[in-house]
Amino acid sequence: MAKSIDPHSLDHLLAQVGRLHHARVHGLLSGTGVFRGQPPVLDALTEQDGQTHNELAAQLHVTPATMSRMVKRMVSARLLVTRRDPADKRVSRVYLTDAARVMRVTLQQAFKTSEADTFADFTLEERVLLRRFLMQIRSNLIRVVGEEVLH
Repeated sequence: MAKSIDPHSLDHLLAQVGRLHHARVHGLLSGTGVFRGQPPVLDALTEQDGQTHNELAAQLHVTPATMSRMVKRMVSARLLVTRRDPADKRVSRVYLTDAARVMRVTLQQAFKTSEADTFADFTLEERVLLRRFLMQIRSNLIRVVGEEVLH
């Protein structure tokens, strides 16, 4: 019986690279208490603290229910606090804690480490070329799958 996936194909290699990269980032974040989808929330609130759940969900292209679960988890981890909007008590706003501000420095270092590990021994020219190839791969896939999958 023939294998359905050629282990030497570019597609298989790309999938392996994606899984390995995910595992490396997960390992770097494991001691922080922050999970893979949470750094974009911290970044969004660093840009504009005090957003609503719905504003964050729209900005990060996730459902409001997903954002509510994420905020709840991050509040439990003491990275975020929620407060009622003073002008409209029905609205809850999300704010970074001091711990989250400190954590961002740790996260930035983790992502720098991941990038250094991933692209070790690449020349500048190779990085530029790889970026171009990855952008073309992304464009090809967006054309057939749609961009909403990215978010």
